[in-house]
Amino acid sequence: MKIAFLADSLAGFKTYKDSTYAMMAEAASRGHTVFAFEQKDMALVDGDVVANVAHITLTAQADAWYVAAAPTTQTLADFDAVLVRKDPPFDMEYIYATYLLELAEAKGARVINRPAAIRSHNEKVSIAQFAQFIAPTLVTSDEARLRAFHREHQDIILKPLDGMGGTGVFRVGQDGMNLGAIIETLTAHGDSTIMAQRYIPQISQGDKRILLIGGDVVPYALARIPQAGEVRGNLAVGGTGVAQPLTARDREIAETLAPILSKRGLLLVGLDVIGDYLTEVNVTSPTCFQEITQQTGFNVAGMFIDALEKAQPAS
Repeated sequence: MKIAFLADSLAGFKTYKDSTYAMMAEAASRGHTVFAFEQKDMALVDGDVVANVAHITLTAQADAWYVAAAPTTQTLADFDAVLVRKDPPFDMEYIYATYLLELAEAKGARVINRPAAIRSHNEKVSIAQFAQFIAPTLVTSDEARLRAFHREHQDIILKPLDGMGGTGVFRVGQDGMNLGAIIETLTAHGDSTIMAQRYIPQISQGDKRILLIGGDVVPYALARIPQAGEVRGNLAVGGTGVAQPLTARDREIAETLAPILSKRGLLLVGLDVIGDYLTEVNVTSPTCFQEITQQTGFNVAGMFIDALEKAQPAS
C-alpha cells in the first residue's frame, strides 16, 4: 500500500515514544510505502485535493531516523490510505483541513480517521454520548453555572475543550481557591465554553489510556500516573506510564464503545478512563502505542496495521 501520513513536522518526533513513528515503522517493515505531509501542504486545485507529499525512508539511526525525498504534488485519492495524525489544538485550521479531507474522500480517498467523524467527536464533549460511564459533568461558559457546580461537588476539575496533553487543566477544592480567576481565564470572561467535572480521586492510580482499533480493544491500558502534587497524569507534563491489563470496568466501557465508534469511521480511538469513569474520547492522534508495547510485548502498531490492511478494499 501507499500510505500517506498527515502529521506535524517529522523533525519534532521523539521516536522512542511516538505512536505515529511506530505506525510508520510497522508499515515499512511490511513493505508498504510511507509518505508524509503537513496540514499546510494541502490545497484544493481544480476540484481535486492535492498535497506536497514526501516519500519517507526510515533508517536505523536514532538521531536521523528518516530520509525524505523532495516533495511532489500528489492527489490524495491516489494513496491507498491517508492517516490523519495531526495533533491538536483543534482550531479553525484543523477544521479547514477536515473539509479538504472530506472533499478528497468524495473523490475516492480513504482517510483514517474519517474527517467528518473527527469533526463530530470533540474529545471532551463526546463523552456525554455515553452518560452511563461518566462522572458528573458540566459544559458551559456561564460563571454562575460553574460556581453552582462547584458548590454541589466541592472538588472539581476545570478544562478547555480544545487542548491536549493536560494543557489548561485546573483542580479547585472545597475552599474554592482561585475559582473566579480560573473561570475568567478559561472562559475568556464568558466567551469560551469549557468543561467541569467532579474530581475523581482515583487519578492517583493513573489516567488510563485504552486503545480501540478497528472495533477491537487493545488488552492493555497505559495508566499515566501523576507526579506528586499534580492532578494531571499526561505524559507531556511528567506523568509516569505504567502498562496494565484492563479491569472488568475498563472492558465494559471499551467493548461498549468500540463497535459504535468503529461504525462511525473511527478506526483508532484512545479512551481516557479514571477509576470507573470515562473522561475523554480521543480521535485526532491517539498515542501510547510504544509504551504499551515496550512494557507488555503486545504489538499495538502491528494490530493497527493489521486493521488497516484488513479494511483495504480489494484492488
